[in-house]
Amino acid sequence: MSTPPAHPLFSLQGRVVVVTGATGVLAGSAARYLVAQGARVVFLGRDESKLRQAVADTAGGPGEAATFACDVLDRPGLERAREGVLARFGRIDALINAAGGNQPGAVIAPDKSFFDLDLATYRQVLALNLEGTVLPSQVFATALVQQKRGVIINFSSMAAERAITRVVGYSNAKAAVDNFTRWLAVEFATKYGDGLRVNAIAPGFFVADQNRRLLLNEDGTPTARGQAVLNQTPFRRFGSAPELHGALHFLLSDASAFVTGVVIPVDGGFSCFSGV
Repeated sequence: MSTPPAHPLFSLQGRVVVVTGATGVLAGSAARYLVAQGARVVFLGRDESKLRQAVADTAGGPGEAATFACDVLDRPGLERAREGVLARFGRIDALINAAGGNQPGAVIAPDKSFFDLDLATYRQVLALNLEGTVLPSQVFATALVQQKRGVIINFSSMAAERAITRVVGYSNAKAAVDNFTRWLAVEFATKYGDGLRVNAIAPGFFVADQNRRLLLNEDGTPTARGQAVLNQTPFRRFGSAPELHGALHFLLSDASAFVTGVVIPVDGGFSCFSGV
């Protein structure tokens, strides 16, 4: 029995999607998925070798990959990337702000207290996660506004909604990303019409290079902190990168044409569980 074709509401064929942080595990997986759905995907990141690998990985299509090496805090670099995208594809249909991360100095270690917080590193984490979302939105959304149509999807986190010990800088930044998502959704809709939408996804706990040692022991068993996360997650497991694809696909597609200003948890139930 043949598989029926996807409904046109969900088609991403030919859409031009810019993905920041696309050399990372989660964003890179999403960007590759979008190429497989027929989108023309722009991989933005700082690691040129990983960008070259992305092109090699997606050479079979059916979509197309383009890469630009730049930092999300570098406005001139972002502007050059935008002009390069427009020169190549003629338009920009969506921006996924997936760049982000944490640094040890903005984390309260178990043997430290809030009063030991390194404010210089704290500011760096705020800049990467918050300004690294605001600035690409300013640069790439100029094309969306001119078209009167387009989508922005921001990467939030469970740390934005729930108090998660230790990660103060990252939590503060992602909470601000949630607020920015709602603010920009209203700003764009009221000034430019219903063709521009801004939403976010909030991943739960996914194992990636940055948090692997916090969540897993060398033998693959959960650490004490990892087990605490699993105890709070009704699915009793960590997420895998492809499990973000469906929510992103929905928000990028016309199936979500009346959805703006929302933050969708993709978390195995972490955010809804009281622990009891």
